[in-house]
Amino acid sequence: MRTLELARPPIPPFSTETAATKVRMAEDAWNSRDPERVTLACTVDSRWRHRTEFPTGRAQILQFLKHKWSTQLDYRLIKELWTCAENRIAVRFACEFHDGAGHWFRSVGDENWAFNAQGLMTLRYASADDQPITPEQRQFHWRLGRRPDDHPGLSALSL
Repeated sequence: MRTLELARPPIPPFSTETAATKVRMAEDAWNSRDPERVTLACTVDSRWRHRTEFPTGRAQILQFLKHKWSTQLDYRLIKELWTCAENRIAVRFACEFHDGAGHWFRSVGDENWAFNAQGLMTLRYASADDQPITPEQRQFHWRLGRRPDDHPGLSALSL
């Protein structure tokens, strides 16, 4: 029996405005560091590629995210719409976090997303590069959780 999947507006086809809304909703979910919240925006059989990891389905994606946020501490993320067409969205992102030893990193990368007719993510392909940074080089200083609306985005930060 297939699990009922509720629609997650905005739904395709995307305009620049609805895609930007979808991107901000995804950023907010990731900044919550709540893996259940993130996975509910995916189909039950969603396929991801995240660097060298290939989780498939909500259960594997949930485990992937739990591990990610148990090792990437004080995680903060900014996503920015790159482009969109029909049911696809391309995103630029940067996140900052530290490891258990207190070493800070910034990851910068791109994501390509595809959605079904209900607005649920069916595919996510992510590529990223990690850069060690000093605490003084950090640019994401908001309280953990949602990025404030008045905090600069990636373009304004020249990232």
